[in-house]
Amino acid sequence: MGNYKIKKGFDVQLVGKPSCELVDAVSAASIGLRPLDILGVRWRLLVSEGDKVKRGAVLLESKQDTDFKFRATAAGTISKIVLGDRRFVDNIIIDVDNNGEVEQLKKYDLSKIASLSADEIINHLKDTGLIAHLIQRPFSKMADASVKPKSIFVNGMNTGPFLVDASVVVDDAPEAFQAGIDLLTKLTDGDVNLCIAKGTEGSLKSIKNAAIHTFTGAHPAGNTSLHISKVDPMIPTDVIWTITAAELVQVGKVFLDGAIPATKIVALGGNCVKVGEAKHYRVLSGSPVSLFADKFEQEGHPVTPFSNRIDDLKVRLISGDALSGTKLNADGYLGLYQNSLTVIEDSDKRHFMGWAMPGLTDYSYSRTFVSSILNLVLGREIVMNLFSKRLTRLNTNTNGGLRTMVLTGYYDKVMPLNIMVDYLIRAVLAGDTDEAIKLGILETAPEDFALCEFICPSKTDIQAVIQKGLNMIEEEGI
Repeated sequence: MGNYKIKKGFDVQLVGKPSCELVDAVSAASIGLRPLDILGVRWRLLVSEGDKVKRGAVLLESKQDTDFKFRATAAGTISKIVLGDRRFVDNIIIDVDNNGEVEQLKKYDLSKIASLSADEIINHLKDTGLIAHLIQRPFSKMADASVKPKSIFVNGMNTGPFLVDASVVVDDAPEAFQAGIDLLTKLTDGDVNLCIAKGTEGSLKSIKNAAIHTFTGAHPAGNTSLHISKVDPMIPTDVIWTITAAELVQVGKVFLDGAIPATKIVALGGNCVKVGEAKHYRVLSGSPVSLFADKFEQEGHPVTPFSNRIDDLKVRLISGDALSGTKLNADGYLGLYQNSLTVIEDSDKRHFMGWAMPGLTDYSYSRTFVSSILNLVLGREIVMNLFSKRLTRLNTNTNGGLRTMVLTGYYDKVMPLNIMVDYLIRAVLAGDTDEAIKLGILETAPEDFALCEFICPSKTDIQAVIQKGLNMIEEEGI
C-alpha cells in the first residue's frame, strides 16, 4: 500500500458539483446502444428493426472474434438501427418493455469466483460483452485477452470535474465490486491496484485482495496514468489493464446475478443544472439525454420545452467531464463508458476589448485579469458572492481562435507526469513518432493533457494532438 501526494495540478472551479445523494430517475421509454463506443471492433449485425429482444439478447458479434458479443441492456422492441459512415452500425434504439424477459447467463456465487480459471473468466467476459470495460495501456483500447497484463489498475477516485463518485457506486453494490476485484486477481500475475483518494471511507477502503494506494492533490491526481507512473511505471513493451470502479461493479454484477445489468449510476452536474438537481441518478444504461431535460436551466430560467436545437437552448451537453468529455446532441444517448452528464453554458459571446479590460469577474489561470488577485486575497467563493450578478461563469467560449504555439511554461505547472508537454506536442505535429515515444507518449492518455489544453494561451486542441500521435504509433508499430 502506498500513499502519494501530488503537488502539481489544478482544480478548475466550476459551479454545479453533484452531491453524493443517489436517487432513481424516471425509467426511459427508449434506450440507445452505440457499438462504436468500443474502438477497433468490426461488428456483424444479428438483429433487424422490429425484432423483440430480451435483456441480455445478442445484438452483434465481433467479426474478428465471434466469441465477443454485444448484448442488449433492456428488453423491448428494436425501433431503429442507425447506420453511420461506411454503413457501420452507429446506434441501436430499443423501445423499452419494463416487463420484458431476461436472458439467463452463467451465475456464480461470490465464494465460487476464487475457483474460476483465467480462461473461464475471459470467455464469460467476452460472451457478456463486459470485456469492453477493461482498457489496455498503451493506446487506451479494449484489452487484448490473448496478452496477460503486467498488472491491473482499478480507478476508485475521480478528480475531474463532475465525474461520478466511485464511493457512491461501490457503496450501492459492495458485493459486486468485491467480486470484480476477485475476478481481476485471476487475470494477472502482478498486483490488482486499487487507487482511492486519501480519506475515503466506506466499502472502497475495506476491499480485500487488492493493493490499495491513496492519492491526494489537485486534478489530475485521479487520472489512471498518474497512478501507473507512481505505483508500477511502464516501459513501451509493457501491457497494463485499467478499469474504473463504476465499470468493475457492472462486471461483478454479471457474474453474481447471471444477467446483463439494466441500470448504471450517472452523475449530473454543471452550471446549467437547477439548484438541488445536481446529484447521482440510477438510470437505464443507454438512457436518452432528454430524461434529464426538466433539470436544466439557463441563467435561472428553466429550459422548457426541451428542444433538439441545442444552439437555441444555449447549453452544452457533455458526456463525461467538462475537460475531456464528448459533446452530446439533445437527442443523444449516454455512452457505454460515460457515467456522468455535464451541462454548462454554451456561449460564443464576445467581450468588449477582451483581455485588455480589467476583468473583475473573468477567470484567468495566467493572472491576466484583476480577478486573479481578488481570488488570492479574498478567496474564490467570496469573489463569486460579491459579483454574483455579473459573474461570468465558465462556459464553452474559447475567447479567441487558434494562435501560434509559444513556450510559456504553463503546461509544466499542471502536469505531474514526467512529460515535457511542449516538445511532445511538437514531435507529434511533426510526425516524429520515435521522438514522441522517447518523450513518453505511450505512458499517457489524451485526458492527461486536459488541464494543459484548458490553460493553453494558444488555444491548441492538445488532447486531439495526443490522440493523433497514439494512432500513428499504433498503425506504425512500436
